[in-house]
Amino acid sequence: MSDDETDFVRQVAAKASRKLKAQQEGKQSVWFGLGMSGLIGWSVAVPTLGGAMLGLWWDHRHPGAHSWTLMLLAVGLVIGCANAWHWVSQQDNAMHDDPEDKDA
Repeated sequence: MSDDETDFVRQVAAKASRKLKAQQEGKQSVWFGLGMSGLIGWSVAVPTLGGAMLGLWWDHRHPGAHSWTLMLLAVGLVIGCANAWHWVSQQDNAMHDDPEDKDA
């Protein structure tokens, strides 16, 4: 067998192993999915609202020509999205880099 065929066989075996493992562990409930989406939502909402509240406080204490509320709301949104992106990519890597797949 060539190297390409060997790599293909390993990839198919790893995917089959993951499917069998998921079937053995059982299906996740709808509540699990809702909990995960809620966790991601909160990881975006908390920094966004925190930035907005800090901006409101800053605008109240030091009024000026620029709106700190909008600026810090946007900064909080970017931080929250980066946080969610990092968490989802970390979970995806953990799901695909299972040590048991290396043996297959």
